[in-house]
Amino acid sequence: MKLIHVVGARPNFMKVAPVISALQKYSGIAQTLLHTGQHYDANMSDIFFRQLGLPEPDINLGVGSDTQARQTARIMMRFEEVVLQEQPDWVLVYGDVNSTVAAALVCAKLQIPVAHIEAGLRSMDRSMPEEINRLVTDRISNLLFTPSEDGDEHLLQEGIPSDRIHRVGNVMIDTLIRLLPTARAKQDVLRQQLGVNTPYGLVTLHRPSNVDDGEMLSRILAALKNISQSIPLLFPIHPRTVQRMQAMGLSVSSPTLHLIEPLGYLEFLALMDAATLVITDSGGIQEETTYLGVPCLTVRENTERPITVTMGTNLLVGRDMQRLQLEAERVLAGKAKHGEIPPLWDGLAGERIADILSKV
Repeated sequence: MKLIHVVGARPNFMKVAPVISALQKYSGIAQTLLHTGQHYDANMSDIFFRQLGLPEPDINLGVGSDTQARQTARIMMRFEEVVLQEQPDWVLVYGDVNSTVAAALVCAKLQIPVAHIEAGLRSMDRSMPEEINRLVTDRISNLLFTPSEDGDEHLLQEGIPSDRIHRVGNVMIDTLIRLLPTARAKQDVLRQQLGVNTPYGLVTLHRPSNVDDGEMLSRILAALKNISQSIPLLFPIHPRTVQRMQAMGLSVSSPTLHLIEPLGYLEFLALMDAATLVITDSGGIQEETTYLGVPCLTVRENTERPITVTMGTNLLVGRDMQRLQLEAERVLAGKAKHGEIPPLWDGLAGERIADILSKV
């Protein structure tokens, strides 16, 4: 059996690692790792691949950044050439980025079976490009591997045959569990390097609705500055967000709101594990904080991972910065929401996927 794994952005790397590792235990399965280059920063990508124990990609399409349509089209054109040459038995796509839907569309047209890892997630907000990617990919995939019960329910409601749906657990949590001891060993040194010896909060924001809107970004920074009066905040900030701030004339002059360089996976996991609270708009971080039991305040009106709200430690505060500050105060007052780890988030999702694929 010949498989191609398609990744395009850093969150995909955490998802593909446990699947590649689990499939290596089966003889007769040849794996090719293809990076579309959708999001590509040489330094950060190298760090992530090394820390996750991933092999260097066998193929890099090098598509780079562009508009939604142009980027998706470029991935499709370049990926089609690979598929026609390699003739894989299965293509595995991950998450909800443009690379995911582009690869699935190419395979659907060429009658190459597709397996979607992290299927069935829904925010019910079609203004999000990721939601369109999820809907289309799930509709044309042959196997759908879901992380939680709500994923199964969404797919069944949309008319996906039940024999295509397999609840396997969360592959991102596989990676977290495997690397958590290594990350924890870095915590003391990392905190010394960052000069944080007291309890702290961790911030990560990247969604266009938060960082591309000047008024919204200004409100967020003001709220973060206020929260940092009660607890220091570490904010690994993307260079693109820094550019936006400069272009909009925004600045942060606060000794307790620390803007720092982007971090590798292990460093970020180390900080997240030891944080008093996390403020984010990232889907994956909602899941990771739920597993770690760290209170998470999500600056979004909705989430495609509702299980982190219904079962986990996540709370949606929307775009209401007063509520963000209020909920942060509640966390610091010891009134944080308590959660539990969802079923099958046990570090064995990759093993379950490999077992199913070995029998198709």
